[in-house]
Amino acid sequence: MSDITPEDFEKIRNGTRTSFRFVENTGIDLLEYGRGLARLMMPLEGNINHVGMMYAGALFTLAEIPGGTLFGSAFDTKRFYPIVGELSIRYKKPAMGDAFVTARLSDDEIEQITADLEEKGRAKYVLDLEITDADGDVLATTSGTYFGLSF
Repeated sequence: MSDITPEDFEKIRNGTRTSFRFVENTGIDLLEYGRGLARLMMPLEGNINHVGMMYAGALFTLAEIPGGTLFGSAFDTKRFYPIVGELSIRYKKPAMGDAFVTARLSDDEIEQITADLEEKGRAKYVLDLEITDADGDVLATTSGTYFGLSF
């Protein structure tokens, strides 16, 4: 969790889970958070499809949420907000248990995005992620384009 207090982590964790009723219903959980880091988990329970594996839409949600959560870890959310522009997913293996995703932005990426936000009032960032199971096996790969915009 690096530079945030346990109390702040719990506030952010709760916000991640409850900011949208749809997301809240999935049971998604923020496991790790810090500047340029967000690790989340989607439980299998409550997200099972008609053949007993995790619903594809649940995995898609797990892929999309880190873009906003990660934005909040590094940028002034009183002045700027994140929005997804595009997200693609390639399913590799059925999810038969909980699914995990870790998203990161490097310090260099954070500096460039910050500069763009300050100069232009908008910035673009791309997250290429892997959704894995508890053993680290890749369930899906994703590529998302996000935008930071000024209020």
